[in-house]
Amino acid sequence: MASPPTGTVTFLFTDIEGSTKLWEHNAPAMQAALAHHDEILKGAIEEHAGYIFKTVGDAFCAAFSTARDALEAALESQRRLFSCEWEETGPLRVRMALHTGAAEERDSDYFGPPLNRVARLLSATYGGQVLLSLTTQELVRDRLPADVELWDLGEHRLKDLGRPEHVFQLAASGLTADFPPLRTLDVHPNNLPVQPTPLVGREREIGEVAELVRSEEVRLITLTGPGGTGKTRLALQAAADLLEEFTDGVYLVALATITEPELVASTITRALGVKESREQSLMESLKNYLRDKRLLLVLDNFEQVLEGAPLVGELLGVCPKLKVLATSRIPLRLYGEQEYLVPPLSLPDPRVMLPLEALTQYEAVKLFVERARAAKAEFEVTNENAPAVAEICARLDGLPLAIELAVARLKALTPQKMLDRLSDPLKFLTKGARDLPERQRTLRATMEWSHALLEGGEKVLFARLSVFAGGCTLEAIEAVCDAENDLPVEALDGVESLVDKSLLREEGVGREPRFVMLETVHQYAREKLEESGAAEELRRLHAQYFLSQLEGEAGTFRGGGRPEWFQLLEVEQDNFRAALSWSLESDQVEYGLLLAAALQPFWARKGHYDEGRRWLEAVLAKQGRASVVARAKAQNAIGWLAQWQGDVERASSAAEEGLLLCKRAGIEARVANQLRLLVGFTAEMRAEDYKRANELFRESLELSRKAGDEWTTAASLLHLGDVEDEQGNNERAVELYEEGIALCRKLGYPVLLADILVNLGYTRLLQGDYEQTTALCKEAIALYREQGYRYARFEFPVDNLGWAAWLRGDEEKAEALYQESLMLCRELGNKLVAAESLQGLACVAGKRGEIERSARLFGAADSLFRARSISHLPAERALREPYLEAAQTPSNRAAWEEGSKLTFEEAIEYALSGNQSFPSALATLEQPSTRE
Repeated sequence: MASPPTGTVTFLFTDIEGSTKLWEHNAPAMQAALAHHDEILKGAIEEHAGYIFKTVGDAFCAAFSTARDALEAALESQRRLFSCEWEETGPLRVRMALHTGAAEERDSDYFGPPLNRVARLLSATYGGQVLLSLTTQELVRDRLPADVELWDLGEHRLKDLGRPEHVFQLAASGLTADFPPLRTLDVHPNNLPVQPTPLVGREREIGEVAELVRSEEVRLITLTGPGGTGKTRLALQAAADLLEEFTDGVYLVALATITEPELVASTITRALGVKESREQSLMESLKNYLRDKRLLLVLDNFEQVLEGAPLVGELLGVCPKLKVLATSRIPLRLYGEQEYLVPPLSLPDPRVMLPLEALTQYEAVKLFVERARAAKAEFEVTNENAPAVAEICARLDGLPLAIELAVARLKALTPQKMLDRLSDPLKFLTKGARDLPERQRTLRATMEWSHALLEGGEKVLFARLSVFAGGCTLEAIEAVCDAENDLPVEALDGVESLVDKSLLREEGVGREPRFVMLETVHQYAREKLEESGAAEELRRLHAQYFLSQLEGEAGTFRGGGRPEWFQLLEVEQDNFRAALSWSLESDQVEYGLLLAAALQPFWARKGHYDEGRRWLEAVLAKQGRASVVARAKAQNAIGWLAQWQGDVERASSAAEEGLLLCKRAGIEARVANQLRLLVGFTAEMRAEDYKRANELFRESLELSRKAGDEWTTAASLLHLGDVEDEQGNNERAVELYEEGIALCRKLGYPVLLADILVNLGYTRLLQGDYEQTTALCKEAIALYREQGYRYARFEFPVDNLGWAAWLRGDEEKAEALYQESLMLCRELGNKLVAAESLQGLACVAGKRGEIERSARLFGAADSLFRARSISHLPAERALREPYLEAAQTPSNRAAWEEGSKLTFEEAIEYALSGNQSFPSALATLEQPSTRE
């Protein structure tokens, strides 16, 4: 079998004309005939060094290194097909087309404009006919077999609406020579304009629009979407694909240049060539002309003459074969209208670095590359510029117009430099082609065109909506944008109108819809808000609203919160970030402290420890008026986040400072008790003062029981159990853990329950009950999952499971679990659990005789422990012997020192090196079979 050719390739596309009818008439006979057809084509193609890269139904797609091989394969295929006895089906008439060009080959498939061109050429062909493009003809014309000719069929406009193609027909002995006129634009009545550039992507949308037009029930389809999204280009291509289905033609009516609704009728008549007469009104003449015609009207840019829409309904009412495909930023609002919202081009996630082959599959990137090469022939997407290209496309929302305007700057800027200037796309994207309509020469002009369509009250709402980040609900819009009851339009009516006018997009999240602006639209709306003078007040109202949303649910945090509520918090992340940014910029310290503190459970649940700590550190560093309670809450929040990352020093300092604030102010609220727990926990972690830790936990237990605070009661039992465990009093620890577990099960605190199960599991591990450790930790993982945790907290039970597997003698399972734990720790920044898992892998390496590797891993772990003043209990150290002892011999001192000098990230990378293909142990853990 031939290899996929690269570089300049000649493509042969084929399919069977009328195959659907043949299948319907006699399916068994067609099945046998198709098998014979496939054998003929496959044989002829492979005999001439062709590579078949795709077959779809009865269609073949093949690639050849030379045009001559492709021509001879097509010729031989047709001759064999013509000479066959087809019996029941009758002769199979196969269409064929050849075109040559430079295409991109990936994973045995091909991509690029030549593929689209040969497909369009094939669509113009008849069964038994072979067509060649001019490019292919020039490559084979001087080397034709003796009995072969290439007949010049002249230039034809293919249905891709690009430049005309000079087409040639293969003529040879044994082949049919006479065919009807080619199925190109030229042979069907139409006025569809030639497009200066090929359409990139949109295959799915073209197919969906065409199917809507074909539907008997649908007479009017309106393509809607914001300016620059490519509505016109999509409509034109769908219309071109439908030409054969409208015997009386497909006609474009451009409405962008008129503003008077009364001119719609005359503009349509001019496009159709309808003559006015003295006997009839213009409308009557138009109706009479269209009454019996099967015709498709493409009405482009209807948004500025919407008052003329009833005319369209009138025409459809009296012309039963007429169909209308309209483009508009606003629906026409006619009975029976089918709206089709044109989406932006498909986009990669700029936060995920994809291989170049995958990146260039996205439509927005494809468009960027195609237009970039037109502007700068040597342009290529490389590993260096790929992140910038992906980020540019994402910032421009995948809008074709915005991407084309950006690419115009490539002659002077690299993608990396362009990205630096895209902070204000409205100022940057100002270099549209001179032959574009004025509204499309700059991105700002496109936005102003849309803004001019709004009523006064809608303009006010449009500007105010820019205060939201990442979208919002109708409830939020009413609360923030009309807080003073001064919005000149009903919020619901205004939102509906902005959606209709393509300046808002409705997206469903759960049961409640959200309303989102594309970023380019958002930028323009922000400018309008600044111009209004109300920006600062709107930001204050925005921050106040989102803080109230958190405070209203504060009671749920004791039990870990409802998973579905945390999912909604995740949806609103950008709004919370915007509110925090405002609090910092405007010195509203109280807002910032309370908001950041209230978000701590969310950050902890989702594993966003670093982000949470950054916000909290920033607001704590601000000087300004703020209550002692707000500062204490923020210290408590940052302390617990630091603790979950194993940063005992920062957790300790935050806890001590917060508790001191509470004592000075005489506060004995829940926050003081949680700080008391945190102070005790950090003291215990460093084994510096078990006595103090024990006193603090007991005080917390007494106060929480007295106050009826059951969550803190259970948490105090957890930490008291930890102190007992650290001091070797395992049985007393188990009693306290089990009391806390019973309380959590009774009152429904699933996250705290999981935390206690993990710690009880570790105690059972030290007692030698590895099966119980495994059962407890698996149940904890199940609880975390049920509560919406994605990976935060998992590192603790996974590390425990690793040690349980190791001590049971399951070396491979232990290794996989330690590695899983390290990946989680790298994601979360948890250095303490990472140190435990590094030691586990050191034991595995020691057992395998890899003593130097074992010493390096022990050294790296020891460095992480020493940085936090943490030492092992005798029972813990016993788990690591004799491998720890072997790693500490003088002969391994150098390897140990090397390990101790590794950074956290370097240590994990070293531990995982050579082990990147292992399966996820966490993903395969069984759910616990019993639950109380």
